[in-house]
Amino acid sequence: MFITAVSYRLSGAFESFAECFFESMSGYTTMGATVANDIEALPTSVLFMRSLSHWIGGMGIIVLTVAILPELAVGGMQLFAAESTGLDAEKLAPRISATARRLWVIYVGITLAETLLLVVAGMSVFDAVNHAMSTIATGGFSTKNASIGAYDSIAIELIVLVFMFLAGISFTLQFRVLANRDARPLLKSPEVRLYTILTLGAIVLLSIDTLARGPFDDVFEALRKASFQAVAIITTTGFGTADFDLWPELSRLVLVLLMFVGGCAGSTAGGFKVVRFYVVMEYAFVQLRRLVRPRLVQPLQLGDRSISRETTEAILGFFLLYFMVLVACSLAMTALGLDIVSGTTASISALNSIGPGLGSVGAAENFDAVPEVGLYVLSFAMLLGRLEIYTVLVLFSRHFWRRG
Repeated sequence: MFITAVSYRLSGAFESFAECFFESMSGYTTMGATVANDIEALPTSVLFMRSLSHWIGGMGIIVLTVAILPELAVGGMQLFAAESTGLDAEKLAPRISATARRLWVIYVGITLAETLLLVVAGMSVFDAVNHAMSTIATGGFSTKNASIGAYDSIAIELIVLVFMFLAGISFTLQFRVLANRDARPLLKSPEVRLYTILTLGAIVLLSIDTLARGPFDDVFEALRKASFQAVAIITTTGFGTADFDLWPELSRLVLVLLMFVGGCAGSTAGGFKVVRFYVVMEYAFVQLRRLVRPRLVQPLQLGDRSISRETTEAILGFFLLYFMVLVACSLAMTALGLDIVSGTTASISALNSIGPGLGSVGAAENFDAVPEVGLYVLSFAMLLGRLEIYTVLVLFSRHFWRRG
């Protein structure tokens, strides 16, 4: 990231090293936020590097999840190993290196497929390659100031929407489905079902609200914009086809809530992860039932699998730590001069790798208004969020370095 930041500085595309560092961190963590006021004026080399950093960072997260996080017992990653990929029982390959190679196969394959479809839909080859890399990594960097909305093409929007949704699902689960030509693991996954339900529910709410209160007066237009933005936000891609900061309050609240959710474990999507919300909700319902029946013994379930007490405690601990980091970052941003809406949503966006927030960091704006110190704060929040917080904090533990 530092080398990329230096290359940005040498290109003269950005005014300060803080901006270069932020842009680099935003790329590799797949946040997709930018400080560039005119993206289309950037050199093609910089545009390509931004998208490539997304693509590399996205795959890096998947490999990290498979190879490292289960060993660190990060809450939710055990569930990913047990539910989404089955790594506890049967790996994609006997060795992690072989598993990583197979993940690269599906990752590259999906990227090439989207690139081809975007070219057929009317994008230039350069734009198609850049947007495909950003989509599959759920990053959000675009070669256009108006993002995907610049093309005003239903075909392009539909292609990007479908691939964003796929990028929010575990890549190892997708590999297993394609390799075995059996969609049942995908259909049986509780996390994928909840992910789909949340996405469809958000689309319905956004469509109704934007149609009833504006800015749309056409059912198809409302459904088109709502569908794209709901998928772009829940997958933490952050592409835009509309300025949702101008949408009604309910719609904006729905989008903010989707920012917290994120995609499935084992995907390139950021956020809290659907599987963690699933476990937290299950835990809450079990505790509610125990209020009525104190002697009730009911283990938490993820589909047909039981969730261990250790995993539950790890997720609840992560839940608390996650919001502590969010509050601290929000306080820092407002102390640096941002208003509450802008400062809080900028923090949510950074921690969940979203891209746009609301207010001065909204869909039609960028992060140029954030002070240099704030750019470093948000960069650290990006790193914490993308590496699951514990992964970063454990590096500062002397016990980790003494394990060998």
